[in-house]
Amino acid sequence: MTALPSWPDHLLTLEEFAALPEDNTHRYELQEGILIVTPRPVSPHQRVMRRLLVELEVQLPEEWEPLGEFEVITGHRLPNSVRVPDVVVVPTEAVEDGVPRVEGADVLLAVEIISPGSHLTDTVTKPHEYANVGIQHYWVIDLEPPISLTAYHLAGEFGYQEAPAVTGTFATSEPFPLTIDLPALLTRRGRIERTVEQ
Repeated sequence: MTALPSWPDHLLTLEEFAALPEDNTHRYELQEGILIVTPRPVSPHQRVMRRLLVELEVQLPEEWEPLGEFEVITGHRLPNSVRVPDVVVVPTEAVEDGVPRVEGADVLLAVEIISPGSHLTDTVTKPHEYANVGIQHYWVIDLEPPISLTAYHLAGEFGYQEAPAVTGTFATSEPFPLTIDLPALLTRRGRIERTVEQ
């Protein structure tokens, strides 16, 4: 894809952000009008994201659907903000309507997988931002051994309440009964298949 012709010299609007050329080599987000450009996630990150999508796909009620790297509007007032969580759970009808991005309030669950350079953003900035737009549940997956998942849920006017990080199997009843084998998200596929066969 074509690279940006020149770096923006002003705070971008939502319309300008939407008009940026496609670029499969980087991820673009908008933070209060400032264009944030990060490298595409490396392979372990992609593996975890893909497998988490599969787990959610088979466990979620049919009226909800998981999507990978989907744009979420987190700020309509100028300057605008748009985030691209690794995984979101949105109403199935939004997928069928073919919308290019969703409102934060329409996202039931957002998931970020920590990458090199994203720890502070994923654990400090985004929890505040996602809580402000009404995303009910937020998960942060840390790939540093042992792989762990920290779950946040909205707790009224105080924003998110953070649960202790979980390793091994993550099980929850909120927003739905879900069980995620965290180490299996990182395990080589052949080893998973052999374990299932035994």
